[in-house]
Amino acid sequence: MSVDAKIVRRIAHLARIAVADDEVEHLQGELNAILAFVEQLSEVDVAGVEPMTSVTPMAMKKRPDAVTDGGDADAVLRNAPAREGNYFAVPKVVE
Repeated sequence: MSVDAKIVRRIAHLARIAVADDEVEHLQGELNAILAFVEQLSEVDVAGVEPMTSVTPMAMKKRPDAVTDGGDADAVLRNAPAREGNYFAVPKVVE
């Protein structure tokens, strides 16, 4: 894929970035270099490679998925700026 000046201006518009006319050619070259590198990555054979969460082998820390009642409601709501019964009171945002 090749990026032309029109696409550079469109990307800049979508990203809400002001790009001067003299910068378009430079950005065009930069974007084309990035896309060429990404195309090189598609040539790598990754068949049989397991997905990783880290570069070092490790097991994910997991907690039991158990429903609790939150403990003591008075302790939970002690620092609340406003409350109604056992609930946080928040100002109305949408009318």
